Amino acid sequence: MLPAERVKNKREFVLPLSPAAAEIIRQQPVRADRDLVFGDRVGGFSGWSRCKERLDERIAKANGGKPLPDFTIHDLRRSAATHMAEIGVQPHIIEAVLNHVSGHKGGIAGIYNRATYEKDKRDALIRWADWLVATVEGRKSTIVPLRTA
Repeated sequence: MLPAERVKNKREFVLPLSPAAAEIIRQQPVRADRDLVFGDRVGGFSGWSRCKERLDERIAKANGGKPLPDFTIHDLRRSAATHMAEIGVQPHIIEAVLNHVSGHKGGIAGIYNRATYEKDKRDALIRWADWLVATVEGRKSTIVPLRTA
């Protein structure tokens, strides 16, 4: 859960973790100097530039010296949103996962519809994680896009 003061839209945000994400976090070493998992200073997301430089170096080394094209946090969000849509996650659930209040939750709909879609967000993130793990492992995903009428 992120408190309202930590998010751009000033609304408390709950994002359920998929089992795969929870396992990644569980495997991270406990650091005596801070109680947060990611980042390298005070706060929940400090040090992104330095951490990304180290990640880029590790990826290039593992890839025979060839770096990945440059990417940003928003590229990761865009990729997640695109792939969730491709595996059949509905647009309003993708917006809820990304904590957007435009589109489906904008205007009058956002005033009257106060749903947080917790179960739907959890289901979407589990499907996304299953697809992502299958892709990383080089196997065919068992996720089948749902057809609409």
